[in-house]
Amino acid sequence: MNIVKTIKSVLFSSMVLSAVAFAEQECLTTVLETAAEDEFEKIDGGLVWHTETNLIWMRCSLGQTWDGSDCLGEATKFTWQEALQISVGYEFLDSTQWRLPNIKELVSITEKSCVRPSINDGNFPQTPPDDFWTSTPVSTDGVRAWGVAFFNASISHKSKERSLHVRLVRTALPSERND
Repeated sequence: MNIVKTIKSVLFSSMVLSAVAFAEQECLTTVLETAAEDEFEKIDGGLVWHTETNLIWMRCSLGQTWDGSDCLGEATKFTWQEALQISVGYEFLDSTQWRLPNIKELVSITEKSCVRPSINDGNFPQTPPDDFWTSTPVSTDGVRAWGVAFFNASISHKSKERSLHVRLVRTALPSERND
């Protein structure tokens, strides 16, 4: 009898873990959007222009590729130093002006009405619901930098040796704006 209970318990736990692993984004319609889709303009090639901040964002996380409608593949994780280094001179769509966003910039694209991930998935599809690096170091702690969790839009400092995801940004050129 105990073996049957144990098997049932293992099967139930396994089903719960599978459901959590495949959970989809959840959004509350009763909460004001913080990064509404209409604040962004899609640009060919896998970019979006955030009109509120005048920033151009890569729609995909580093490691993923844009296929014209979605981000494919697995997002790559980097240490903070690797993230800073890869962003310098990174070339994408004829631009080498990409950089690691600072804490304020990365927070500006979080969608706080949603979780898993806390981002507008119409503009940023297939974003891992996980931590992303910012370029902002923790001023009181030389071994930590700020990260944004796209699981729930929270911010926290992380050891620079940890590996987190990366999304690059650049300032929009005057020719890219629809002023």
